[in-house]
Amino acid sequence: MTTTAPSRLSSLFAAGENLLRLSLRLDAVVTTANGLAYLALAQPLERLLGLDAGVGLAIGAFLTAYGLAVAVVGRSAPVNRAAASAVAMGNTVWVVASLAALSTGALGLTTVGVVWAVMQSVTVGGFAALQYLGLRRSR
Repeated sequence: MTTTAPSRLSSLFAAGENLLRLSLRLDAVVTTANGLAYLALAQPLERLLGLDAGVGLAIGAFLTAYGLAVAVVGRSAPVNRAAASAVAMGNTVWVVASLAALSTGALGLTTVGVVWAVMQSVTVGGFAALQYLGLRRSR
């Protein structure tokens, strides 16, 4: 008897360690790719998003380093709960800081930049939620 995709998916979300590891690895890939994009495309992103190129480069450097650190956390066996908790908290702080920057207009973003920042916050918040859920289920 073969296992169907829905049952594999439900078992993935039921098992805390698997969910935690998957959410960390996805977070690492997306965050590192995003950081590298900010680094490589600072000038075009300045025009498109309204984000100062210097700020974009700083964000890119941070995201690249953070993404690589998250990758290290996601590769450990078993996942270090304290490190995974720190990643989930870091993601939560990122969402709050992003929303605060948006609400104050501190970054002077264009409409496209605001939409991008909201989408990024939703994505990071989703990673944090999955990480918290994985931590809770892996007790």
